[in-house]
Amino acid sequence: MTADNRPLAVFDLDNTLAATAHRQHFLERRPKDWDAFFAAAPDDPPLDEGIALCREAALECDIVYLTGRPERCRRDTLDWLAAHRLPEGPVHMRRNRDFRPARVTKVEILRRLGADRTVRMLVDDDLLVCDAAEAAGFRVVRALWATPSQTLRDAQEKEGRT
Repeated sequence: MTADNRPLAVFDLDNTLAATAHRQHFLERRPKDWDAFFAAAPDDPPLDEGIALCREAALECDIVYLTGRPERCRRDTLDWLAAHRLPEGPVHMRRNRDFRPARVTKVEILRRLGADRTVRMLVDDDLLVCDAAEAAGFRVVRALWATPSQTLRDAQEKEGRT
């Protein structure tokens, strides 16, 4: 199998590979402090289950990272992935002013990826993203290993911020 016909394994970051609980308090205040929330991302502890699954998937798949983090967080995100020795792969991020729900933006990117490559799986913690991806015909692994957060879910769905 050549490199360009290996299937893709697509991984979310927040609460799939990286634990965000330590920074969610920035979203619980009014007004929300989005700058501080994203500035704290480099300190996210890794989630062992997600990290292990990503490394295992890389044995047979090319890895793609699909996050709702805004593009302005790219450098910190790439540094975090490298620091935790995750497989290299493209990182698809939300455009800085794109506030559509994650279930819309992520499925849009999955369809684009799937146009010329097989997407073996999406690994994500957001149940609405998972449902939408399954409805679009993608195999989903639900990342149930992080503590669910209504605050983060609202940020993803209602505010289109992560």
